Amino acid sequence: MRVEAFDFELPDERIALRPADPRDAARLLVVRPGGEPLLADRAFRDIGELLRPGDVLVCNNTRVIHARLRGRRSRGDAVASLEIMLHQRVDGSTWRAYARPAKRLQVGDVIRFGHEGRVCLAGTLEATVEEKGERGEVTLAFHFHGPILDEAIAALGEMPLPPYIASQRPADERDEDDYQTVFARVEGAVAAPTAGLHFTDALLADLRGKGIGEEFVTLHVGAGTFLPVQGEETSEHRMHAEWGEITPETAQSLNEARGRGGRIVAVGTTALRLLESAADENGEIAPFSGETDIFITPGYRFRATDLLLTNFHLPRSTLFMLVSAFSGLDTMQAAYAHAIEADYRFYSYGDACLLFPAVSAAE
Repeated sequence: MRVEAFDFELPDERIALRPADPRDAARLLVVRPGGEPLLADRAFRDIGELLRPGDVLVCNNTRVIHARLRGRRSRGDAVASLEIMLHQRVDGSTWRAYARPAKRLQVGDVIRFGHEGRVCLAGTLEATVEEKGERGEVTLAFHFHGPILDEAIAALGEMPLPPYIASQRPADERDEDDYQTVFARVEGAVAAPTAGLHFTDALLADLRGKGIGEEFVTLHVGAGTFLPVQGEETSEHRMHAEWGEITPETAQSLNEARGRGGRIVAVGTTALRLLESAADENGEIAPFSGETDIFITPGYRFRATDLLLTNFHLPRSTLFMLVSAFSGLDTMQAAYAHAIEADYRFYSYGDACLLFPAVSAAE
């Protein structure tokens, strides 16, 4: 499909720079293709009224790390300042990252992170450039390993707010809490699974009381989620890979819930992409551990996901393509036009949608 089919005009003032407070006070747009009404305005805390006993929320329990690092590269007397965004761990001491400006780096360069004179554990944090790739990507071999490296990154790095927020304001102490879900447990993401940001512990307890279950999967969201789609056709785009895991116990629980007539509710596109990566043609979810680069566009047949909770996404993005595949392109264009007109807040700190699937794949 043409990428331009997924374009729309979004006023800058619709981009949320802070989340709703409390979290579950965010707005919720309910989208029912073929339903009456097609669109309904609700509050996120009403989600329990829209689900049924036996339904299961599938939440991504990844935890965001301090993935934005500021460093200096010295080459003789020449010193260059750099911003590094970690996006994928390779092993205990190696990360793939995006460098800005990447043109200042060569293979073999050493980057030192932190303020001058500041030491981290045994010394200043340093990394050597092992490879240079496309679109500013580099592979960095850090001089620390394992938990010691993780501690150094936590001490010297910053919360990696999305570029459309970071360009408007720096990260601060509020973001340390705001940009993590209440169920964040497994460190490794460099962007939050933002649909989950709307949940509170009290709301989750209320949902359990209504017979609505919850299961947790892990998908470490990478910075590639913010990269623009390349090319004029969706077929030309190469999706970034992200590491995920569904345990055998979780896979069994989800299959049993669906077998009893419960619906699988993906909390966010990250959970959905992992579920679909793990499901067979009959919708049976298998245990999964590894990378997925699944790219979902209209025409895809969903196998494991019955409903989708998600935020509002960027024009021409892979995520808007995904929601258009789920509920239909015409439906989602109408839903987003309504959201813009009705002052919904967009992107990571914005409001949410509850999406029902398209009536037919031909929409």
